[in-house]
Amino acid sequence: MTLQNTLLPVQTTLQSKGRLLDLSKPVIMGILNATPDSFYNKGRESGIDELLRKADKMQEEGATILDIGGASTKPGAAIISTDEELSRVIPVIGAIYKYFPDVWLSVDTYNASVAKEAILAGVSVINDVSSGRFDKEMLRTVASFKVPYIAMHMQGTPETMQKDPQYTDVVKEVRDYLKDISTQCAEEGIVDIIIDPGFGFGKTVEHNFALLNSLHTFRILGKPILAGLSRKSMICKALKVNPESALNGTTALNMVALLQGASILRVHDVKEAKEVIKLAQFLI
Repeated sequence: MTLQNTLLPVQTTLQSKGRLLDLSKPVIMGILNATPDSFYNKGRESGIDELLRKADKMQEEGATILDIGGASTKPGAAIISTDEELSRVIPVIGAIYKYFPDVWLSVDTYNASVAKEAILAGVSVINDVSSGRFDKEMLRTVASFKVPYIAMHMQGTPETMQKDPQYTDVVKEVRDYLKDISTQCAEEGIVDIIIDPGFGFGKTVEHNFALLNSLHTFRILGKPILAGLSRKSMICKALKVNPESALNGTTALNMVALLQGASILRVHDVKEAKEVIKLAQFLI
């Protein structure tokens, strides 16, 4: 009997703008960075034409969701202005929505006004690394548009999160945090909530692997789990490689996340993630 056979059931559908997303089998979220300082692509994909080509490739390779971000959240990153973030993401969202209207789009933002404009431009999911901590209007905004919300755990801010993160029991503390924020979301009127333990966001390598090893326990919250492990520092530090050389490690840990019950894999490399999901089906 595999771990998956013993897992608690979680929500398996998301609704947004009259559409239904089936999560009874794991799906892939492809990362599209409209930033000049991503920890991985370093701006190589930030132009609209290049992002359109990347979006086309990702949806052809099997991405169900495309996640567009205009504000870097790598360790040490400073919060940018709303106007700058809007100028980066809204034209990209509009272009991708025009050419690929059937793909689910999400926006990676901690800013309520960016979330609002992104939804109006074609986004169906809000992905917030701050879980509403950075903008008190975020939860109300998401609730008003009745779109799914990804709530992530982060200790501190991107600028400070990797400066000596401390926990007494990282698994319990992160799980309790996500339980509390799920309750807050529900009280605001958000129906569809996805939880993300925030690998690499205010955690040491040891914290990250402890969370991954106990990811199945988060299913007690009844929410779909997103695993964002792609080319993260936990892989690079453990293998002593740079992000460009961390695909093999990413693939290995994505398999672990699937067997632990993840519903969504957030990745830079869609083809390889799709293969992992296909193989995991033989084990689940």
